[in-house]
Amino acid sequence: MARLTIREKLEILADAAKYDASCASSGTAKRDSRDGKGVGSTEGMGICHAYAPDGRCISLLKILLTNSCILDCHYCINRQSSNVRRARFTADEVVDLTLSFYRRNYIEGLFLSSGIIRSADYTMEQLVEVARSLREDHDFRGYIHLKTIPDADPGLIRQAGLHADRLSINIELPSDDGLKRLAPDKNAARIEGAMGRLRADMDDHGDARRSYRHAPKFAPAGQSTQMIVGADQADDRAIIARASSLYDRHRLRRVYYSAFSPIPSPSTVLPLRRPPLMREHRLYQSDWLMRFYGYDAGEIASATDPATGCLPLDIDPKLAWALAHRDIFPIDVNRAPRERLLRVPGLGVKAVDHILRSRRHRQLRLDDVARLTASIAKIRPFLIAVDWRPTMLTDRIDLRARLAPPPKQLEMFV
Repeated sequence: MARLTIREKLEILADAAKYDASCASSGTAKRDSRDGKGVGSTEGMGICHAYAPDGRCISLLKILLTNSCILDCHYCINRQSSNVRRARFTADEVVDLTLSFYRRNYIEGLFLSSGIIRSADYTMEQLVEVARSLREDHDFRGYIHLKTIPDADPGLIRQAGLHADRLSINIELPSDDGLKRLAPDKNAARIEGAMGRLRADMDDHGDARRSYRHAPKFAPAGQSTQMIVGADQADDRAIIARASSLYDRHRLRRVYYSAFSPIPSPSTVLPLRRPPLMREHRLYQSDWLMRFYGYDAGEIASATDPATGCLPLDIDPKLAWALAHRDIFPIDVNRAPRERLLRVPGLGVKAVDHILRSRRHRQLRLDDVARLTASIAKIRPFLIAVDWRPTMLTDRIDLRARLAPPPKQLEMFV
């Protein structure tokens, strides 16, 4: 078998990494090399962004160390029984690629994951070595995100946290039953145990940083996870509840959702079709409501379809919740507190904060609100202003149909 070139390895292992959505770099500490020291930056200056086929913006070198794996998860294209072309980088090759791409202004950092080879500990050692070499041997100051392996020795994961900005441990599937059926080699309790230990390590290092200014940072951008949507029978209610639980117990920075995509030579236990991309989009919107708008999981679940347990695809979760709770509307834009204004469909966090500042000086009219949003038609049934009161509009039977976007706007997600 001919030896693969670096270019061929990159083609294989970058393509294999596209199924992992959890590669955002938000929340990291700012570092740069404009002081003449070190290499790299976590700033966005000079980055040449690329776009994946699903529209995600990529400014990281996103690759696998290897797509070989000793596990046989049914949903994974890199599973042991999959008939795919295999490749493997050495730690030095990943380091060289990262530095080369950064110096060409292609990236702002590295997202590195891997299939499991030999053992969890051996694979984790290789991932840690990449991050260690970049930081210590090359004084790299760009962003590093390592996908950690829950079965690896906790000491290795602690070492990873000393070099990486963010660590992530994928929960994989929303339900324990789904994980047992589709990934029999993985264990939900072990995964959550690793997430709990990681949180404890971050808390310990945070306490040390507050007491000792020069204490080392530990995964300053926190930890994240990813759930595959549509590979098992879990509905949106179950997914939202699981995400809320993970946020509460492990203080995750983000939960990412990835719509299941059929893979070559699929297992017979997998669905034949992928779920609509709009379902993934609605879950991200519901996640945003929990993180920034004060909704709890039960409130969002109340907006799901009682028959399917899933969020509606034709309207966003915030509008769905408002339509299901019309009794609290309309809300007076000049009197309501912030938490109630955040419940108005079409009003975002920035718009609400602007309203609160503006109304200290004058009473707001509907036109004032219209300048803060692109969807005043969505807002009008739920809001009272000096010159506007939606008489009987909130109670209209056809209100949902009037506010839903045209079908053509949904076709690209289906």
